[in-house]
Amino acid sequence: MSLVEETLYGVRDKPAMAIELLREFVPPEGFYLAYSGGKDSTVLLDLARRSGVKFDAWYNRTTVDPPELVRFVRSQDGINENHPEISMWDLIVKKRMPPTRIARYCCEHLKEGGGMGRRVLTGVRAAESYRRSKRQQIETCFKDGHKQYYHPILYWSDTDVWDYIRSRNLPYCSLYDEGFKRLGCICCPMIGKAKQIRDGERWPKYKEQYIRAFQRMLDTRLADGKPPTLNWVTGQDVWDWWTRKPDETPDNDETLPLFE
Repeated sequence: MSLVEETLYGVRDKPAMAIELLREFVPPEGFYLAYSGGKDSTVLLDLARRSGVKFDAWYNRTTVDPPELVRFVRSQDGINENHPEISMWDLIVKKRMPPTRIARYCCEHLKEGGGMGRRVLTGVRAAESYRRSKRQQIETCFKDGHKQYYHPILYWSDTDVWDYIRSRNLPYCSLYDEGFKRLGCICCPMIGKAKQIRDGERWPKYKEQYIRAFQRMLDTRLADGKPPTLNWVTGQDVWDWWTRKPDETPDNDETLPLFE
């Protein structure tokens, strides 16, 4: 794949097509650009600037962002920062359970706010996952009918993204040079157990924060009169369960009470 391709229907210039989409659909108040600091939103930000359209860029701080990512975002000009009303640590206690692949309550509270009633630009790409491969370039938010999502680089490949970054000599977060393929919340359950453990080793203070939050969660559950789950006694027990591989899960897994 290439950023500029010869097809049966003529030349397909992906950056030019993205810029054309931005110029065609920019609203009078401008776009709300959802900026994560990752490689995709780095490309999106540059395309928006090149297009000349009006926009304001926002970074949603989750409280479990890699420090290197936060420093990179803050080194960029013109990025506004949203802070959540509750931290991940307090959210775990409030929900009485750790976030899981099934119950990703953290995304709603920490990442998906902002842009209500606006036209929101994102760096979502179909190549990232099966679910994202089903997305459309323009979508209406199912929670807010007045909020629309625009994905200018939806059909770009990983190679396209890196080719663009290098051709434009754009700065990017140093974690990519350490071998990280995607950037996000530290120990996110969606990245898989091995990478959760990797994150815990890479950022041990965050692992300690999770264990402390799990301990507070257990204390709160006990105060609520909820019985122990999965033989959890300490926050370390919860961490060990949270980062356990699926094939290590016992047949009589008692996770169900968490979701009641």
